[in-house]
Amino acid sequence: MDDHIAVVHPGEKRMSEHHATYRLGNAVITRIVETQFPLAFSTLYPAAVEDIDEAIARRILPVDFTAAQEIVLSVHSWLIEIDGLKILIDTGIGNHKSRPFSTLFHQLENPFLQRLAAAGATPDQIDYVLLTHLHTDHVGWNTRLVDGAWQPTFPRAKYVLPRTELEYFFTPAGEKRRMLFDDSILPVICTNQAVVMDADGGEILPGIAFHPAPGHSAGHMVISMRSGGREAMFSGDAMHSPLQVARPEWGSTYCLDPRTAMASRLALLEQAAESGALILPAHFPGASAGYVTREGEDYAWRYC
Repeated sequence: MDDHIAVVHPGEKRMSEHHATYRLGNAVITRIVETQFPLAFSTLYPAAVEDIDEAIARRILPVDFTAAQEIVLSVHSWLIEIDGLKILIDTGIGNHKSRPFSTLFHQLENPFLQRLAAAGATPDQIDYVLLTHLHTDHVGWNTRLVDGAWQPTFPRAKYVLPRTELEYFFTPAGEKRRMLFDDSILPVICTNQAVVMDADGGEILPGIAFHPAPGHSAGHMVISMRSGGREAMFSGDAMHSPLQVARPEWGSTYCLDPRTAMASRLALLEQAAESGALILPAHFPGASAGYVTREGEDYAWRYC
């Protein structure tokens, strides 16, 4: 592990299967796991099934891999503690949300807030919620059900929302997901806690900025952070598993525009390999965070 990024030892901060903590300059970054679940390879990467034999030959996949094998995905948030601020990147699925389009996300009961508290933050201590995009598994804990009504989970926080993502809800294509807007976005707008990030991105706090990375969704963004001369990149759903580092042409079934998503992914991988930034994806299992390196003309993933 690089000396400027270190897992915080148990004596310094609690570690468990639901938490993994890293230092970056003056910042402490902690993963808060909401849930994990397996998906069949053929479900996550349906267009890649025909490439499995070639991927096995290149040792991207193990020799006993088949299209029916499952890939574990994690749904988690990243808590940043820096300069007296507590910042949450993405907010997972949430509890009690009606999601009839997905049994994985429908009417859940997960102890996310207890895990957040175990990491050192209660809801009223969160200063900012930064959202890479507005899919159901990234906005759910924006709100919680209180006396039958959806209220902001983080009463003091500013919620930063990509403008293009907001606008998408009011298009014909976005109409079928308006329930996400109604229960997880509208309540924070009504309390004047929403801040809209323009489509070309920009700095929201000193050293923390949004960058356009469309394709997975209409206005998907990557969030960067600089501290102590080092850089971290919260990559959202630009990649769903480390397989897409080695095979960036493999688009997930959840991408709105696979070709644009691949272009955004390649740009992210090139920048990550060039800069040595710590990459913190939204769904990678295991330690979740790591580095992108070059292997000849390809890219490789290395966990912290």
